[in-house]
Amino acid sequence: MTGPHRWRNRLQGRVCRWTAPREAVLDLLSRTSEHLSAKEIYAALHRKDPSIGLTTVYRTLDLINSLGFIHKIIMSKGQARYEFRSDKPDDHHHHLICTRCDRIIDYSEFEKEELDLIKRTEARLSRKYKFQIVDHSIEFYGLCDECRQKAEPSDQTKKKGGVKNA
Repeated sequence: MTGPHRWRNRLQGRVCRWTAPREAVLDLLSRTSEHLSAKEIYAALHRKDPSIGLTTVYRTLDLINSLGFIHKIIMSKGQARYEFRSDKPDDHHHHLICTRCDRIIDYSEFEKEELDLIKRTEARLSRKYKFQIVDHSIEFYGLCDECRQKAEPSDQTKKKGGVKNA
């Protein structure tokens, strides 16, 4: 189903007015597996509808993020990227984020031990703080394989505790 009715079940009682630009932003994110910036979303939508402005995109992203439709990922340099948050349990994943090239790797091949640890941690935190946990987000920051291989020799020397020759 397309159009404003597509999101009606998840929106009921949460938004007073569902507009075409809001629909366009959410529809774009729901159809891609990419992690898009606000400017990338704006560029894609503005090509199709020049009346959509960058401010509208930012406001819409804030709204649909607060409604739980999307996930906002803060990159190493502070820029945000967005992805659609599916309501299907099998689509849950975590992120590996490269601090050099900003590559985002979706990680969903969870081992049983990882799932058990997360469940135990959620249960312990819920009891300790009397807090009802409804979701979680885990992001690991580091260097992807490609950036590690491209690292300058001086970077690798510093990490290994060696001394750089002058």
